Amino acid sequence: MTGYAAESAEIAGAQVTLELRAVNSRFLDLSFRMGEDFRAMEPALRERITDKVKRGKLECRLNLAPRVDAALPTELNPALLDQLAALSASARRAFPEADGLSVAEILRWPGMLGDNTLDLDVLQAGTLAMLERALGQFNASRAREGDKLKAIIQERLQGMREHVARIRPRTPEIVAAFREKLGRRLEELLTTLDHDRLHQEVALFAQKIDVDEELDRLLTHLSEVERVLASGGAAGKRLDFLMQELNREANTLGSKSVSLELTQTAVELKVLIEQMREQIQNIE
Repeated sequence: MTGYAAESAEIAGAQVTLELRAVNSRFLDLSFRMGEDFRAMEPALRERITDKVKRGKLECRLNLAPRVDAALPTELNPALLDQLAALSASARRAFPEADGLSVAEILRWPGMLGDNTLDLDVLQAGTLAMLERALGQFNASRAREGDKLKAIIQERLQGMREHVARIRPRTPEIVAAFREKLGRRLEELLTTLDHDRLHQEVALFAQKIDVDEELDRLLTHLSEVERVLASGGAAGKRLDFLMQELNREANTLGSKSVSLELTQTAVELKVLIEQMREQIQNIE
């Protein structure tokens, strides 16, 4: 399922932004785009996400930036500035043609503007709290999408029930008509035959082409799909399995068909099953 969530907060004196973006995928494919400040907490981030998300190609983006309104120090670090000047002069003596340090490079030198190191414990705690809020938003957006998919699947289920309800009363008539037609054809083709044996074979074949069991199993699987949808929670893999079972019964129905009407019903059922299967690939 698709999904998006974003959070932003001031943590450890810096502005941290977090984004979760996901597109459809049958399995969970998790990736991170973040700076080195967050690398140590990747296992914790991964654990929190995999606990709440089971499917989707999900990307977690983390960005850290100094506060825009943060006040700059009024003086540079004098001891560090003296050391840097001495080292720069030594390097220039060894390499006279080398360029000197620019003002921008000096100002960006670690520690030049004071102690700007991050408290990693505070950063991790704040980032994990942000992630929890973002996951709440993310799953809420997916739940809204899931409700729409649920309605689509329920509509297809109802369509399948209507097909079964229409064809079921017709199956005894279809089988009887085919049995009579088959018997006539065999009598026309065979000059000498055992009529009792013939009727036994025709009756056995008619039993084989009876589709009542397939229709019963179809209805049972449809009821199970409805139950799973109503129960909520992560249901994608269970629904995947049920789609395979529905497709198997529809295939058997088609293979046992002895009339155009039954064949068309099997085809319509398979179309509806495929439409549901495509939507279920997106369900958590």
